[in-house]
Amino acid sequence: MQKDAYSLILDAIDQGVYRPGDRLVESELAERFGVSRTPIREALQRLETQSMVARDGRSLIVASLDHNQLAELYVVRAELEGLAARLAALHATEEECRVLRDMVETDRLLAGDPNALSRANRRFHRLIHLASHNRYLVQQLDLVHRSMALLATTSLAAEGRSAATLDEHSAIVEAIARRDPDSAQKALRTHISHAYETRLKLDAGEIRG
Repeated sequence: MQKDAYSLILDAIDQGVYRPGDRLVESELAERFGVSRTPIREALQRLETQSMVARDGRSLIVASLDHNQLAELYVVRAELEGLAARLAALHATEEECRVLRDMVETDRLLAGDPNALSRANRRFHRLIHLASHNRYLVQQLDLVHRSMALLATTSLAAEGRSAATLDEHSAIVEAIARRDPDSAQKALRTHISHAYETRLKLDAGEIRG
């Protein structure tokens, strides 16, 4: 199925083609995606209402998150991701558990590549969302992860964070696999908390990316 202009622009932001602060020009977007300017204009208007893009004078730019928005986002993310892990421990199929385990082991090969690991990290979290078997929760988490694209760098770029992340992922999967909803929820909330702490330190310049 062919993607519409909205999805094409959103994917480009999510993949880092356009980063926070980058200008979004109708004519350039139309040429890049091979569509007319009208659907591009409509898509940008929709993205502006969702706070994915913002006005900078007469220009539109990819939005960025300030310190307070970041804090608000991580509070919601921790709650929703924790709930997803809890439900996954109750409802995940054996096949989903095996795939989650395989993901952790495969992702260890990416430890030296933060960008590749960031993409793998999104796939890992997405499968946990789906393993919750709750469509309404998945929809809300999609919105949260869409906003994560407005962060200029991945916390996985920080020194030592890749290995810690994979160890945390392993603990989450094992709790889900042994059908322990309390431990799964706690492990995922802790994982998000550590990611938030790392991002705060990156933004403050305390650690190097």
